[in-house]
Amino acid sequence: MISIDPESQVPPYEQVRAGFALRIANRELAVGARLPTVRALAADLGLAVNTVARAYRELEEAGLIETRGRAGTVVSAAGERSRERVLRSARSYAATAHEVGLSAEEAGEIVRAALADQYHGGTT
Repeated sequence: MISIDPESQVPPYEQVRAGFALRIANRELAVGARLPTVRALAADLGLAVNTVARAYRELEEAGLIETRGRAGTVVSAAGERSRERVLRSARSYAATAHEVGLSAEEAGEIVRAALADQYHGGTT
């Protein structure tokens, strides 16, 4: 389902969180899709249960997943709404970039730099 890079500077819980968030955003995991239990995923990835639990908590706080007690953890419909919100923001950014005369390449560089700052703590 997802993998962990033990050599990465990114903490394992963040790799788990980002892996699921990406799969949800790319629609590889549909609304209602069931995620592995915390214990099962921790065992599969060779991580501590608390590490996976933290990732799931952050995904739930972001509205991407929801826990339904004994029914398990599933992809939330709110995750789809989050994707649509990001898409609206991206379209607005693209329109603004075009209006001010940026090339597609320049606009893309700005987005890549902003994403690097957000996800990797300013590697650009």
